[in-house]
Amino acid sequence: MGKKHNHSHCHGHSHSHSHGGDGNIGLAFFLNLAFTFIGLIGGILTNSMAILSDALHDFGDSLTLAFAWYFQKKSKKGSTSKYTYGYKRFSLLGVIITAVILVVGSVYIIVEAIPMLFSPPDANPVGMFILAVLGISIKGIAVLRTRNAASINEKLVSLHLFEDMLGWVAVLIGAVIIYFTGLTIIDPILSIAIAFFILFNVTRLIKHVMPIILQGTPVGIDREEIIEKLANIDQVGDVHDLHIWALDEEHSVLTVHVALKEFMPMERLIGIKEKIRSVLGNENIQHTTIEFEIPGEPCDFRNCV
Repeated sequence: MGKKHNHSHCHGHSHSHSHGGDGNIGLAFFLNLAFTFIGLIGGILTNSMAILSDALHDFGDSLTLAFAWYFQKKSKKGSTSKYTYGYKRFSLLGVIITAVILVVGSVYIIVEAIPMLFSPPDANPVGMFILAVLGISIKGIAVLRTRNAASINEKLVSLHLFEDMLGWVAVLIGAVIIYFTGLTIIDPILSIAIAFFILFNVTRLIKHVMPIILQGTPVGIDREEIIEKLANIDQVGDVHDLHIWALDEEHSVLTVHVALKEFMPMERLIGIKEKIRSVLGNENIQHTTIEFEIPGEPCDFRNCV
């Protein structure tokens, strides 16, 4: 009777704890949160829906930064008996919550702004201009603090902050147009444009996150190519039941059954494991579980997808 043997667990241990990254995200969070309230009050005082739209965007960003900051710290916690892969995937929950809040807020802004296209309210272009300059300055500081990011998480935050800064540039241009032409319809047009811009980014974010939630093959990894490379290793007869998924945007997991051409002692298996580790390491797969099968051994999972 065939006997299954040797489950090999290979882990990547290059954990870089960037405390500077935590600090930069924390600073960006506090700057964003403070400016959310400034934008909310300023939008009411200037009677500008565009500024209120950007305040909503800033609120969503504050949530995103808070989750990024919290989960970047949380992800350093190792596995537990309850969460054996650790806490890395918890960040996806933050993304979903933020996305829902942004969608609801954006729809509200659009509903409020559409009637204003037919009856534009008087906006205060000078106040809009001052707030826009302040917004560009604060966003600019946050972008500068995160632009030399080490982690993917922080790089995404920096890119998003840069997009936000462009939103305040649009408000600045709108304030100038209203000041010189009196065309206050520019304000609801800008608010609707910003709201749709938020919805576009949320959609793009969800499309990026859904494959991770559904345990799809990570972007940039070719499953068939990996199978082919592993099958070409000496003494490997067949490769099957290979599954790849992502814990988060940075960490990928792989499990595979490797059928051997002949029975061999543990000493020889070590060499094969090293070759498999080398192949998977080049594909940036950090955690692998390999099950070897001897010739003639039935595989209960052979028909798995």
